Formats: sequence, C-alpha cells, structure tokens
Amino acid sequence: MKGGTRRRDDMVYGFEAMVYILCHLMFIYLTFWALQSLRLEKCFKKGYAKQIRILYLLLSIAIGFTVSSFFLQVIQLFKNFVFTFVK
Repeated sequence: MKGGTRRRDDMVYGFEAMVYILCHLMFIYLTFWALQSLRLEKCFKKGYAKQIRILYLLLSIAIGFTVSSFFLQVIQLFKNFVFTFVK
C-alpha cells in the first residue's frame, strides 16, 4: 500500500511543479508582451538597444514572476481554506 501511495504523491508533486513552471512562464510572457506597448526607449540614450532589450527581459521576469507567485499563493490559500472545512 505504501509504495502505491508514495508514487501517487510523487505524481501530484510533479504535476504541481509543472503547473507552477507553466504559470510562471505564462505570466513572464504576458508581462513581456505588455511592456512592449511602453516606449521606454525614449527614457534612454540613443544607441543602447541591447541594454534596453535586456531591461525589458529582466523587468518581464521580475514582474511576471511576482504576479505569478501572487496568483499561485492565492490559489494555495484558497485550497487550504476549503480543506479546513471539508475535513
């Protein structure tokens, strides 16, 4: 019995990890897409296109990861809240 339960738990953790990774990547992409609408180039000196692209990438990762973590935490808290009343 224990072997089957452990394997099921491993599958649940693997699925949850995959959901977390996909969620982070989705929000990073959405943030990158949204940042493209801003004209940050006008705030920088001319000739710094590579640095501006890197800034877009780093801002996308930072903002996207933060927003994704927020949503994943809200979902986790909601699951915990529901489980307190189900048991």
